[in-house]
Amino acid sequence: MKPEPYEQGLLKGLAEGDKRTIEIIYKDHYNMIQSLIINNNGSADDAKDIFQEALIVLYEKVRSGSFELNCQLKTYIYSVSKRLWLKKLSVNNRFVTAAEDPDSIYPVEDEITAHEKRDAEFDMMEKAIASLGEPCKSLLEAYYLKKQNMQVIATSFGYTNADNAKNQKYKCLLRLKKIFFAHYKNGMDHE
Repeated sequence: MKPEPYEQGLLKGLAEGDKRTIEIIYKDHYNMIQSLIINNNGSADDAKDIFQEALIVLYEKVRSGSFELNCQLKTYIYSVSKRLWLKKLSVNNRFVTAAEDPDSIYPVEDEITAHEKRDAEFDMMEKAIASLGEPCKSLLEAYYLKKQNMQVIATSFGYTNADNAKNQKYKCLLRLKKIFFAHYKNGMDHE
């Protein structure tokens, strides 16, 4: 967690329209909001729009001179973004909910923690796949990403039949699991 003076400094910079401050807020928090929107029936473009709207809400609040941040900045941005997105979904009839005040803040720390944990796990899985080596990396990509069946994979990778390819896929998954949990354990130990 960054110290409070750091976030107060960001709010001051935002109120002054400082470009560097806006870039820092964007860099620190945009991915979290993109993940929120995409996981809730939105697109990358929707995420950009919502993030910008949330920043405008925050900008107007800090410009008023009476705004006090009583939670972490990421909690405020997440909460406002979520309210804005739920409101937009209800207007578009993609999601039915009682329209709530976008400025209302309620505890979302657990939700943010879950998002951050999932993002960290995706990063660790990408690292695990990258360090898996061949033919496992390509074989798993062929099956899970390209949706090829075992007969096609057997032919492509030179296995005598689909059962042999299936056995190799199983061994590759075990290896991936082992690498992933080694990364995961190391990641947890460094927190």
